[in-house]
Amino acid sequence: MKLAILGSGFIARFYADALVAQRRKDAITMVYSRTEANAKKFANDYNVPGYTTNMKECITHANIDAVIIALSNDLHLESVLACAEAGKHVLCTKPLGRNSQEALQMLEAVEKANVTGGYLEDLCYTPKFLKSLSAIKNGNIGEVIWAKSRETHPGPHSNWFWDKEKSGGGAMVDLGCHCVEISRNFIGKNIKPIEVMCWADTRVHPIDAEDNAIGLVKYENGAIGQFEVSWSFRGGMDLRDEVMGTEGTIWVNNFLRTGFDMFTSGKSNSYVAEKAESNTGWLFPVGDEMNELGYNHMFTDMFEAIENKRQPHESFYDGYIVNAILDAAYLSAATKRWEPVVITDWRGIAAKKETKQMTDYDKDFYLIKEETLPSGEKKFIIKNKKTGSIEVR
Repeated sequence: MKLAILGSGFIARFYADALVAQRRKDAITMVYSRTEANAKKFANDYNVPGYTTNMKECITHANIDAVIIALSNDLHLESVLACAEAGKHVLCTKPLGRNSQEALQMLEAVEKANVTGGYLEDLCYTPKFLKSLSAIKNGNIGEVIWAKSRETHPGPHSNWFWDKEKSGGGAMVDLGCHCVEISRNFIGKNIKPIEVMCWADTRVHPIDAEDNAIGLVKYENGAIGQFEVSWSFRGGMDLRDEVMGTEGTIWVNNFLRTGFDMFTSGKSNSYVAEKAESNTGWLFPVGDEMNELGYNHMFTDMFEAIENKRQPHESFYDGYIVNAILDAAYLSAATKRWEPVVITDWRGIAAKKETKQMTDYDKDFYLIKEETLPSGEKKFIIKNKKTGSIEVR
């Protein structure tokens, strides 16, 4: 597959590193940047035969099968609409839009053009995430009733992130989009998110947007998705997920503490890991950063989806749902109330009522808890189904 990349900055280089890291049949053949010097340098660094400062020329080039968008959030809508008009498959970095209205326009455009719209949500393709999701789908932890995802670091790398108009928000739209979609996968994409309670504030940086936020997303079956995001966390990038089910629990540490610790005096002055704040002392490198962050599995899924004419596991529809949830989160942060998630195009299952797990002890009692005492004796705490009394057996 012949690929064009729109953008030549930080995320574009991450994508390119992933695409050229392994021997594969797909190739970057064109890059667009608003600055010619940046476009030329990117082309030289990655041996890309063509570069341009004209977005339309890049998208419509006859030698391009699919376009990867690695631009600032304010340019996603324009570039996706251009790809759809040109009939080109398009893979867009997160978040899909600055809000759900933009995301819905993009979704409708790619579907009308009958091209693939892939949502580049890399953290839903990390090896640990995929293993966790497989375990959940196999029933290893029962029904998921709570999923928590955390992404915190010292702040983004490019100036446009800090501009509320260009980005659409702050830490919540930048990092919360990851966390929301991670929890949504664990709980079940077919389960409708119905309301959000959120706190957000600007605690550290002189910006108009939030640099810290915490949110709760309630789903129709009673499950809760929780996100924690910050642009003021010191010590690197912290990516952690926790999932609680009726029959088990999953804890995942994706990045900050991965079991690879290294001490150095810092004389080499070399790169350690994304968002690392220091290159001296005890450091926590990542064995294969592209793979650990999910880029390899993500692009494999995207390209196979295009070839097999199927939807990728993370599609523009998913990006739209994430934006709708974040819209509710921003509104809740302002009103200090639970706010409904407004989805004009829900494609999941019909209304699924909140579920309650009740385990029978026998025909007359529910089992509340079973435990083994130090003596080895079994202890059962039970509830009478008729009277509601709590007893011990």
